[in-house]
Amino acid sequence: MEVSVRELKSRLSEYLRRAAAGEEVIVTSRGKAVARLSAPRSVRRGTPSEEEAVAFLRSQSWVRPGKGKPRLPEYVARLKPGEKTLAELVAEERG
Repeated sequence: MEVSVRELKSRLSEYLRRAAAGEEVIVTSRGKAVARLSAPRSVRRGTPSEEEAVAFLRSQSWVRPGKGKPRLPEYVARLKPGEKTLAELVAEERG
């Protein structure tokens, strides 16, 4: 369904209910589509599993699997007594 910005503003609650029910609302401005109003993924189809999310990201070429066996860093810095962690320094800086 398409709706103009003016119509959307005057009947926003109705269009939000429609979107929550699964209907897709295309918002137009001067005849051109400018936005899409729809229910969040968790409402539409349920939250995807981790495997589904990774499969989707791979299908879009947004991520790719690493090569070889995962490994830990060879060197891990150790704090000396009295030194602060990065999280502590950031929290201190922010007050």
